Amino acid sequence: MGGYFDDLETRSDDERAEWLAEALPAALGRAKTAPTLARLLRDVDPADVRDRAALAALPVIRKSEMIEAQKKNPPFGGYATRLAAEFDHIFQSPGPIYEPGRREGDWWRLGRFLFACGVRRGDIVQNCFAYHMTPAGMMFDSAARAVDAAVLPAGTGQTDLQVRAAADIGSTVYAGTPDFLKVILDRADELGEKLSFTRAAVAGGALFPSLRQHYADRGITTLQCYATADLGNIAYESEAAEGMIVDEGVIVEIVRPGTGDPVPEGEVGEVIVTTLNPDYPLVRFATGDLSAVLPGASPCGRTNMRIKGWMGRADQTTKIKGMFVRPEQVAAFVARHPEITRARVIADREGEMDAMTVQVESPRAADAEYAASVAEALKLRGRIEILSPGSLPNDGLVIEDRRKYD
Repeated sequence: MGGYFDDLETRSDDERAEWLAEALPAALGRAKTAPTLARLLRDVDPADVRDRAALAALPVIRKSEMIEAQKKNPPFGGYATRLAAEFDHIFQSPGPIYEPGRREGDWWRLGRFLFACGVRRGDIVQNCFAYHMTPAGMMFDSAARAVDAAVLPAGTGQTDLQVRAAADIGSTVYAGTPDFLKVILDRADELGEKLSFTRAAVAGGALFPSLRQHYADRGITTLQCYATADLGNIAYESEAAEGMIVDEGVIVEIVRPGTGDPVPEGEVGEVIVTTLNPDYPLVRFATGDLSAVLPGASPCGRTNMRIKGWMGRADQTTKIKGMFVRPEQVAAFVARHPEITRARVIADREGEMDAMTVQVESPRAADAEYAASVAEALKLRGRIEILSPGSLPNDGLVIEDRRKYD
């Protein structure tokens, strides 16, 4: 099926820039009505933040900070613009961390993803995401309503009942983790049941190419999205299946791990998201995930930024010689030397002892100078290895742990 969920998906660069110049100040103005965000943004005039460059100068919010804030000021830690009782749902995710939800509209914006999957009125979505405590089930339930499809709130597990329901009801769309659909299909084969799934909307796990092909061989088109409980839909695949298209309700930045500094297009870094949700307007929220921006627009005609999808975790904190080394410390070392393009700390073992090597991309052979700077920034001494610019892999790693304990 062709078409677009709305006109926002095909805006020009100029139209997006004009929209951002209005949307960002409005979002920041709302954010400053939330107590914790008001403190974080107390020196920020929303009217001055009208583009990505200005946004990149604002502080980053990390989930660890949110968890601590929620402990002191439950349930939402002062990040929401509404009182808890003014929301329709309150969810608990592992941490624990609490997230709000609302019934009206497509609050998590996943309807856009289901539309891209080809889900329409007349479809029956077998929603195999959990409805208990965490929000994933309600997120996809809301998405199905946004595209006017019927929902079987199946939840997780109970494979035989899942097969029975899918066969009796004629479910046409599977929503759930990538691997659970195979469990259902394999069990249906064992029971001699023919199921009617033609599309699968998956999230919450890795969709390996071999698994996607397995489903395609059975006549099931499978697309995935990148969404979180805090932010809703961040990015999603379309039928073009060339990267993930950033959702229209968020602003995505890719930054150097441990910092808030944007990286060049194509370089792997941490995903930072600003959501324009008026009830829960998180500003520069660090997901802890790694990705990279893809050049150009999707062949499907949607014009927003594309990212490669999930490429690992950005939180690479490692203990070396009994001391924690964090990505922000590596960033602080790099910031002391303008000629350094990138650096990587490698933790290894020499005999029974930890060893640290710091690989540095630099045109200068300044081993002794860099070694002293490393000792100050990381509070540890290590071997310096000078590399020519562009030598380090583009994988987002700033701390690599090569130690083996088996």
